Amino acid sequence: MKHSTNPQTRRGGGPALRVGRTLAFVLPVVLVLSGTLAVARVNWSGNPSSPVLTVADASVSGASPRAAGRAPQDVLRDTLLVELQEEDPGVALTHLQQAVDDRPSLARYCASIARSLGRAAVRMYGPTRAQSYARPVCDTSFASGVVAARR
Repeated sequence: MKHSTNPQTRRGGGPALRVGRTLAFVLPVVLVLSGTLAVARVNWSGNPSSPVLTVADASVSGASPRAAGRAPQDVLRDTLLVELQEEDPGVALTHLQQAVDDRPSLARYCASIARSLGRAAVRMYGPTRAQSYARPVCDTSFASGVVAARR
């Protein structure tokens, strides 16, 4: 029997080569699909996903026919005042903070909205109970609204 000096490779390549080829084909496909799905799930519109009603939400949901033509801060103020009446001032202040965090352009109106909430809280709950809901949202403007309504 004569042995060859030139070893020949196996024809099928073995299981390791098949697994390597499969991974080389499947892995890029999986990475592209997962990246595409991740990008598709990002909120690119810039609309907040908070429970606070914005102008875009109001026009879509039909909350108020006049709301579509109003400024976002006015819609936010009215929404929070309704929320203050239905829930309590603490919930309205939390949603005000979330709205300002989600849309920094509302930050310049935060103090006036918080003062409006403070005045409304005094009308609903009285000055002592309204003051108990005060928290440092918009540089304690809620508290200054409560004090202004006491006079």
